[in-house]
Amino acid sequence: MMKNNNTKLKDGILQGLIYLSAAVTVTILVVIIGFVFYKGLPGVNLKFMTRMWDDETTVVDVNRRKNSDSDGESDYVKSLGIHIGLEDKNIVIKSIDSNSPVKDAVNMKKVPYKLKTGDVIGKAGNTNFKNITLEEAKKALDEGTESIRMKVTRTGGGILPMLVSTIYIISLTLVIAAPIGICAAIYLNEYAKPGTMLNMIRFAIQNLAGIPSIVYGLFGMLVFVQTLKLSYSVLAGALTLSIMLLPTIISTTEETLKEVPMTYRESSMGLGATKLQTISKIIIPSALPGILVAIILSIGRIVGESAALIWTAGTIAQIPKSLVGNEASAATLTTKMYWLIKETADLEQASSIAVVLIVLVIALNMLSKLITRKFLKKRTS
Repeated sequence: MMKNNNTKLKDGILQGLIYLSAAVTVTILVVIIGFVFYKGLPGVNLKFMTRMWDDETTVVDVNRRKNSDSDGESDYVKSLGIHIGLEDKNIVIKSIDSNSPVKDAVNMKKVPYKLKTGDVIGKAGNTNFKNITLEEAKKALDEGTESIRMKVTRTGGGILPMLVSTIYIISLTLVIAAPIGICAAIYLNEYAKPGTMLNMIRFAIQNLAGIPSIVYGLFGMLVFVQTLKLSYSVLAGALTLSIMLLPTIISTTEETLKEVPMTYRESSMGLGATKLQTISKIIIPSALPGILVAIILSIGRIVGESAALIWTAGTIAQIPKSLVGNEASAATLTTKMYWLIKETADLEQASSIAVVLIVLVIALNMLSKLITRKFLKKRTS
């Protein structure tokens, strides 16, 4: 009787500790996410998501309409087909007609530069728009029928370049690392013979998983940026992250392949299928949920990585226009958040970026699960 009471007491204590641990874990998660959303959510809006990070000033030429007599509206420039407004002593484009000539504006290189709502007009012709009234601005823009040269500033403060760069880095890294990691796991589990060499390979993979990311960043900078002359670029960053992710993808995929029952292999081989057919038609589809876990873990590490990318992809807030070269350097959301805290200590804006990161990771995870679910549904139907 005493033993039963002691056993129940121990079970109760153990169960209480388990519940306590779970409660502490959930509480910490809620506090962290709650703090980030409390600080950052007010700053997340359409402008924050769609604007460039830095202000962009451009000089453009616009062919004004002919016969543009004033129609009496104090904020409407008929010759340009725009409504203007005064914000913080700046003349801002408030709305644009569907057939407005500002949509056909060109910069000094004769490259099309379509003006947008929210652009700030700093100068038109010889008239400087600093501390100018709305009536004076309209008169300067509406007088004459010839083309007019305008100095326009597109307000920054948005995360569009970092958001696009993050998606580029995620996609490129997974395209490189996922096939290599999955194929390596298949070889280790299905083809490699047990022995010293296999044990050494697995030991090396485990050690690679424990190397700090900044060491990978140093390696990527020395090999990809300097030796291979890729410069600071999304390709150099993706190659570095691919090496970082290989241990995670290989280990997780291999463990998933081990869980596929041996009877599946034996039944397939007994029906006359080759080893390759068995792997591609039976084993991989059966292990797909586990492979998805490896991909999800990889996405989380890519999004959260900063040290390796600072040394390989760079910190310039621009949308990369190529894989290598001067226009390929780009900052991700995480690296920009790091530099933002370091340079300005702007906790609110950094928290706003963190909110976008959390939502992005959740969205990518849900998308991955949805794709896998549809794939499995097709195979079972």
